[in-house]
Amino acid sequence: MSMSATSKTAKCPLCGKPESPEHKPFCSKGCKDRDLLQWLGEGYRFKGPPADPDFPEEV
Repeated sequence: MSMSATSKTAKCPLCGKPESPEHKPFCSKGCKDRDLLQWLGEGYRFKGPPADPDFPEEV
């Protein structure tokens, strides 16, 4: 039972291109920066209680 080389290659989580060792797990600096901007711009969120009970949760 053998696996093809394409199935062993890790892919960029944003665009699906093969990952680059220099920018792992992303394929390029562009995808790496886009992911960082998602975190900084609150594009990624985890459901849970507000960190500060005096600060109401946005709906």
